[in-house]
Amino acid sequence: MKNKNILNVGKFFFWLSFILGNICLFGYIMSKNDSFANSGFTLLQFAIPINLFVILCLLISGLLNKSQLKTCVKASLIICINIPIAILYFYIGLSLLNF
Repeated sequence: MKNKNILNVGKFFFWLSFILGNICLFGYIMSKNDSFANSGFTLLQFAIPINLFVILCLLISGLLNKSQLKTCVKASLIICINIPIAILYFYIGLSLLNF
């Protein structure tokens, strides 16, 4: 795989998780519809293992092809940017639901 394609994988999974998380959080804030909150928690349950699997695949790919290791690590780190955002959104969601 080309370096540009590897980075695009990282960016795609970052933006997909980020946008879906924003839709759930701000959808709930604006509408107070519990479906958005439930969707947000469901998103966390699915996004965490999927993103971890993608990161694992990128790192294994980088280890098998040493010339692309740096690019694979960079793509993995791009996906990891969502971790503090997801934690923040999780606590915001809990505080909005008064848990």
